[in-house]
Amino acid sequence: MSILAVDNIVAGYGETEILHGVSMHVEAGEAVTLFGPNGCGKSTLMKTIFGLLTPTRGRVVFEDTDITGMATDRLIRMGMSYVPQTGNIFPSLSIEENLEMGAFAGDSDMRGRLSEIYRMFPDLERSRRQRAGNLSGGQRQMLAFGRALMLRPRLLLLDEPSAGLSPIMAQLIFDRLQDIQGTGIAILIIEHNIRTALAMSDRGYVLADGENQLDGSASGLLDNPEIGRLYLRGGTRANKDGQD
Repeated sequence: MSILAVDNIVAGYGETEILHGVSMHVEAGEAVTLFGPNGCGKSTLMKTIFGLLTPTRGRVVFEDTDITGMATDRLIRMGMSYVPQTGNIFPSLSIEENLEMGAFAGDSDMRGRLSEIYRMFPDLERSRRQRAGNLSGGQRQMLAFGRALMLRPRLLLLDEPSAGLSPIMAQLIFDRLQDIQGTGIAILIIEHNIRTALAMSDRGYVLADGENQLDGSASGLLDNPEIGRLYLRGGTRANKDGQD
């Protein structure tokens, strides 16, 4: 069963059309990696799914409900969370205050949910009174994940979660993502570390020039010579997105 279906989406910024009829889906509980060259529309697609951009054509369906252009606060209440590449925490608040902000629309079981997040990210509990702005890049990402998980989402959207991190910290982030997927949460991820992202994913999609180029199983994409030549050559950091 598809938890997310994107059907023939056309979207962009003002007069500039970035996506030219993109379609994709994410099944319940699976991880899907979205990748392609710089400026191909990956972040634009993510923002369109999460209601930050309204498409000019096409539709987005979440759990059989048409959510095209729906306000983000409604999407969060429905069970979707989004962690952007930057601006994903409140630097002036403490770690615990950030997590509490993530549960703004939740039930009364704040303490119970905090305990679950702290079990998943023990470093956050040890520093829970610390100002979030003082955290390292990796710790900030863990806090952003924790805040996104406070409402127990069924779909987590991630835009470049390992960007700017050391290889050791990036691997720790991917380990935590596998833990998150193990709880049954579906994940759609944009990631420059394509090889590692596909290794933890069920399927993948390649965008080029705002259109679907290729899709398939993660293992099939990893073994595809053309994908290897274009995106996996010279290690895992094959392409780093800017704003697209």
